[in-house]
Amino acid sequence: MYTYTRRYTGPLQAVIMDLAGTCVDFGSLAPIQAFLKLFEAEGIDLSEAEAREPMGTEKREHICRLLAMPRIRTQWSSVFGKTPDTADIDRLYGAFLPLQTAAIAERSQLIPGAIELQDWLRDRGIKLGVNTGYSREMVNVILPELVAQGFEPESVVVATEVPQGRPAPHMSMKNAIELGVRAVQGCVKVDDTATGIEEGLNAGMWTVAVVASGNAVGLSEEQLSSLKDTDRADVVARGHRVMATSGAHYVIDSIADLPNVLVDIGCRLQAGECP
Repeated sequence: MYTYTRRYTGPLQAVIMDLAGTCVDFGSLAPIQAFLKLFEAEGIDLSEAEAREPMGTEKREHICRLLAMPRIRTQWSSVFGKTPDTADIDRLYGAFLPLQTAAIAERSQLIPGAIELQDWLRDRGIKLGVNTGYSREMVNVILPELVAQGFEPESVVVATEVPQGRPAPHMSMKNAIELGVRAVQGCVKVDDTATGIEEGLNAGMWTVAVVASGNAVGLSEEQLSSLKDTDRADVVARGHRVMATSGAHYVIDSIADLPNVLVDIGCRLQAGECP
């Protein structure tokens, strides 16, 4: 008896990137600033590490996961005399929206390498899409700023416009549909969070985790560059170890390193490898 395996051996068709921490907002600081201010206003002590733990998820879900943390839940019960309920979550999300919008407006600088990557993809006929845990209202704040810097993805998908956000594959699949992709094996998902990498894996795509610019390090470009060489290397190495556990096919510092990875993926596809 023999069995035969069908393999995709065509070219790369699309690259789908996360926004904050991947192609904009070095360090993914805008969401953190908003969450810290939100919980401070409620009299709740939220650490940056706690705020970062659910990163990559849709923002209302992010709030739910923060409130489910035992330390936060205990504080909430002490302050309000009850556990948080749906009405509390709705109220927090409503208060979060203007905080997040303001933070996004302040953190709209592209990560170095974004424009060069866009040009590299265009030269090779590879489509570019982005997706995000932000809502459409939040994205509408940042997109004009990105366009002004010359960054114009061909598909923009947000978590609130699909049945499920990350780690479900729905956003990446919607990107693929909008980009006219014919085989998900020819797609690459790039993200700075483990839940974003899981999204790409669930969509059957190649995945690339970015470290230095994203959530695993959590420092602005200025903060990172101000560290001593040995300290900076240690911080980035720790980030690589964290993201190596995400299951990503590749782990890199930032999207400036992505073209070399894409060339390698192209070679693997031609050899009959699948994600």
